[in-house]
Amino acid sequence: MITLLFKVIVSFFAVMNPIGNIPIFISLTNGYSQEQKKRTARKAAIVSLCILTVFLILGKFIFAMFGITIHAFRIAGGILIFGIAFNLLHAKTSKAQTPHSEEKEEAAEKEDISITPLALPIMAGPGTIATVMTHANSYDIPNLIVVFVSFSLVLALSYVLFYYSTPIIAKLGQGGLNIITRLMGLILAVISIQMIAEGIKGLFPHL
Repeated sequence: MITLLFKVIVSFFAVMNPIGNIPIFISLTNGYSQEQKKRTARKAAIVSLCILTVFLILGKFIFAMFGITIHAFRIAGGILIFGIAFNLLHAKTSKAQTPHSEEKEEAAEKEDISITPLALPIMAGPGTIATVMTHANSYDIPNLIVVFVSFSLVLALSYVLFYYSTPIIAKLGQGGLNIITRLMGLILAVISIQMIAEGIKGLFPHL
């Protein structure tokens, strides 16, 4: 059981890539207050946990009910990530020094990135959902518990890394952050194309 747990944890760690997601989180929360970042990280982890738990229990039924495949899901996720990547590549420098009253107004106008794109499709994306459904194919209780514990631990690690992203920003400075923002935009663009390509290959295996 311990060996299986370790194997599944490693699988989720590789697919979810919590360390690689730190620059993405920093880029997407550029201009947020520390409290907003903590709240965003916590909500993203909780939403991701809920999404993966639902697919752990009902994944096959959901896909069968709507007549969709994981390959179509990959294509949709890739298109969504490409849109995010495009915005990051053309990111504007945020106002770091914002008066308190303006900060509240600005925070109210911000899109809730904790659900999209952080939880879905970055943390609980097609690859992670596919991993959940692959490891849960037997649907016996011990196996489901192992899968649940595994992705819960990786999500907890992601939250901790996001939580401590502020010191990283302090060391990088605005110039370094702008560079990372555009670099992650490029990387996300490549990831999105790869996801779309894998989805197309799955849907049309003879191409």
